[in-house]
Amino acid sequence: MTKKRHESLGLSDEQVIEMYKMMLLARKVDERMWLLNRAGKIPFVISCQGQEAAQVGASFALNRDEDYVAPYYRDLGVVLAFGMTARELMLAAFAKAEDPNSGGRQMPSHFGQKKNRILTGSSPVTTQVPHAVGVGLAAKMEEKEIVSFVTLGEGSSNQGDFHEGLNFAGVHKLPVITMVENNGYAISVPLDKQLACESIADRGIGYGMPGISVDGNDPLKVYEVVKNARERAINGEGPTLIEARTARFTAHSSDDDDSTYRDMQEVEKARENDPILTFATYLKEADVLTDDSLKEIDDALKKIVNEATDYAENAPFAEPESALKYVYEE
Repeated sequence: MTKKRHESLGLSDEQVIEMYKMMLLARKVDERMWLLNRAGKIPFVISCQGQEAAQVGASFALNRDEDYVAPYYRDLGVVLAFGMTARELMLAAFAKAEDPNSGGRQMPSHFGQKKNRILTGSSPVTTQVPHAVGVGLAAKMEEKEIVSFVTLGEGSSNQGDFHEGLNFAGVHKLPVITMVENNGYAISVPLDKQLACESIADRGIGYGMPGISVDGNDPLKVYEVVKNARERAINGEGPTLIEARTARFTAHSSDDDDSTYRDMQEVEKARENDPILTFATYLKEADVLTDDSLKEIDDALKKIVNEATDYAENAPFAEPESALKYVYEE
């Protein structure tokens, strides 16, 4: 019997089911946040919709018990895969005291959770790259078999932090994997106005590392590329730059109107290759899931998202007296 694609990559049926669940949970949490925003209940949403396959496929190729991750603001799929819960993400969206990222102090999608080795993110884009490289340097100095994984949008790949971070990682052969989630727009600026080379992966050679471009709609392809990059890093062969080609199904954020700068037919065409749907189709064709089991998963995740929403909405806000906590010495 011919091996199925996921089996050829060393993935079991149970693992790819878990990947699908994680992708779908990210989508459902994201969709719920949009409804809450439009209802005036939460202030801001910045979406992962369309990019879940790249995020989850990459995360499953890492050691999620030991590796460090520096995610960018769209990475619901990454932080869920690394152990953050739907409830915790909703607490952050509602800016409640129990928000694990910042205790309700930061905007949503500024991820950070020490116990799951998720580096704290900041509002200026690309600042996570030098931080991730610093983790890679520490891992090399301490001779630990771990990698540092950092993600960003393709717009961020044009910032100075990207150059400085990748250059340093390349010079010192650090165990750093940089994945650019290329969705074609830096807010409103299209790709052809962002860079002159054909692919972001082409920049890898300038930093002395492999540059690989991969279909970000296929979680198994992303898994394979990141798994190989991790093996290189652990073997002392240095960093890797990966471009995951994806699509952004929503506006840049809940404060953006993308109809002013892109044709909505482009979005509809991208939705024809929705990674949630195409991966579900693959799992059915591979006899891993059936229509009935897909419905069971869908119902179970709806329940998780409903519970997370109810809990977060009713959770207490931080006490005003706590505003300066962790800011000044006590």
